[in-house]
Amino acid sequence: MDNQVKQEVLDKRYIRMANIWAENSYCKRRQVGALIVKDKMIISDGYNGTPAGFENICEDENNVTKPYVLHAEANAITKIARSNNSSDGATMYVTASPCIECAKLIIQAGIRRVVYSEKYRLEDGVELLRRAGIEVIYLKTE
Repeated sequence: MDNQVKQEVLDKRYIRMANIWAENSYCKRRQVGALIVKDKMIISDGYNGTPAGFENICEDENNVTKPYVLHAEANAITKIARSNNSSDGATMYVTASPCIECAKLIIQAGIRRVVYSEKYRLEDGVELLRRAGIEVIYLKTE
């Protein structure tokens, strides 16, 4: 098996794991999961939700997402900041394509590859990642 095929097998496996991780989210409108992988090790994970210490309710009474809800990518990246790991050169697996705000964090975190499994209506985050020279892969899950 050549390296490209091996990488694709790994990418599919990690994106399935990110989809399972998304199930931890309390958000009703959309559950998103993210994993940061470096040297075949998961060094961080995240899912969308409220900050630590807040009630686990993402939507207001009108079913609108509260403004302080963190995206899965932001949770995974900020978790790295509290660990001894570095995301420099890592791959992020995320179940939805990153928004522009998360794309900025991904760039600054030194992540070199982003694999996502669901297209979001806005593609500006993906465009920004590509502009920054980050490899972006859309991988539809079964």
